Amino acid sequence: MTYDPIAAMGLLLRHGVRFVVIGGVASRLWGSPTLTDDVDICYDRSELNLDRLANALAELDARLRGVDDDVPFILDAESLARGQNFTFTTTLGPLDILGLPAGVGGFDELSANAVTFDLGEGLSIDVCDLDDLIRMKRAAGRPKDRIELEVLGAVRDERTRKDGRSDEN
Repeated sequence: MTYDPIAAMGLLLRHGVRFVVIGGVASRLWGSPTLTDDVDICYDRSELNLDRLANALAELDARLRGVDDDVPFILDAESLARGQNFTFTTTLGPLDILGLPAGVGGFDELSANAVTFDLGEGLSIDVCDLDDLIRMKRAAGRPKDRIELEVLGAVRDERTRKDGRSDEN
């Protein structure tokens, strides 16, 4: 299986999916050295966006991760609307889609605070604010999240220090 987070996010954008990048990819973009092996997004749960997301997931040949292959699951907007958070295996690697990540109010809140990152080659994505990312990691509370909280706190401190220094010059 290929892991290509940039291609996966680009495909979502080509389908017009409204989402904010969260999780490990967001951490990396903010400056964390921690590696990740999946893409986590928080998605807009509007009917139109669910339809777009279902089409994008179909193109990615998405399959539920962590369940037997014989578990019935129809990948469409209706199924996505009936759930909230899903973990998929795709042709471009693991993709977790969260309608309501721990510690935040969902897509609208994250989108309002998001920062756009230019990944080159015409690809710009919305990434959750660093403070929102820290809130989500704290609320998730898993051991790996607690470790990443230390890293993200250091990233935030360094960014604050640099911003303060640039204001003085």
